[in-house]
Amino acid sequence: MITVAHDALEKLVAEMIGRAGSNPEEAGKVARNLVEANCLGHDSHGIGLVAQYMDHARTGALTVNGHISLVSDNGVYLLLDGNMAYGQVTGIEAMELGIDRARTAGAAIVGLRNSHHLGRIGAWGEMCAKAGFISIHFVNVVGHRPLVAPWGGAEARYSTNPYCTAVPATDRNPMFVLDMATSRVALGKVRVAYNAGKEVVEGALIDHQGRPTREAAVMYEEPTGALQAFGEHKGYGLALLGEILGAALLGGPVTDPKHQERNTICNSMLTVIIDPKGFGKDIPFGDLIDSMLAYVTSARPAEGIDKIRIAGEPERETSAERKANGVPIDPGTWARLVEAGVNAGLDRHQFDGIAK
Repeated sequence: MITVAHDALEKLVAEMIGRAGSNPEEAGKVARNLVEANCLGHDSHGIGLVAQYMDHARTGALTVNGHISLVSDNGVYLLLDGNMAYGQVTGIEAMELGIDRARTAGAAIVGLRNSHHLGRIGAWGEMCAKAGFISIHFVNVVGHRPLVAPWGGAEARYSTNPYCTAVPATDRNPMFVLDMATSRVALGKVRVAYNAGKEVVEGALIDHQGRPTREAAVMYEEPTGALQAFGEHKGYGLALLGEILGAALLGGPVTDPKHQERNTICNSMLTVIIDPKGFGKDIPFGDLIDSMLAYVTSARPAEGIDKIRIAGEPERETSAERKANGVPIDPGTWARLVEAGVNAGLDRHQFDGIAK
């Protein structure tokens, strides 16, 4: 593995995104979001996406230096269009509007449709949680070939459609952030395995004949296979809620033949933002969470496990380690990043100088 300091990596990625047409502010937002994903251990949503983003910028499959536009404003309801701008921009703008609305109305229901890749959805949940609000996110993904087979199916029909809920920190516990793909693993994790020449966990993939496999190549080489839903019919059902609530409800593009094969990544997202004090300031919400988590995490760890963790805790531990010791990057991902940078006019020595 190649190791790069997170600040040097962020500076490099910002320069690369800038070479694809973004102004410095936008390039910085994209770079911070991607490198932060790596720091948190979500390499699937990190710098491995840079080359793809740059390709989309060059072909016009995303709107460089774009912003959201307001479609409708109806009380707690805000409907926004992302205009296929960078999700690292539209996500921030949508959450800022939603948080402001929740402060005045006690809640907000924010629809964001037609955004380029929103990246790690947990980032938007964390924005809300840091502001003191609970948030629930349903997301769909279109713009490329289907990736995930419906439960019982032998071929792909929809994508990894993430789900996220984030809860603010209490006096005794940090924020709770459940952020997950509705597939057994995110496609990016298969990409990381493919680039590293490793197998994927059992139960995550099927080949083109519908047979279980651990070979990551089935998602990147012909004939292609498909990802499987997590939890069998449960993940499948949650993924379709991403289509129904995250896109159809908003008038965004849904998974069907019309909206596939556009060679881009298009996300729509429904975000529900809730003020924890909305049902009454006398409800001991934080104390009840602390009591519950203390009991749950007091369970005796299974063999080979050091302690019981809550959602978001592994990411915080990984972030502390990687920010102190550098971000590990597999050789395949690094080679593609170098190639994209050199093709954009960067000197190869810029990469050699920060890699260990």
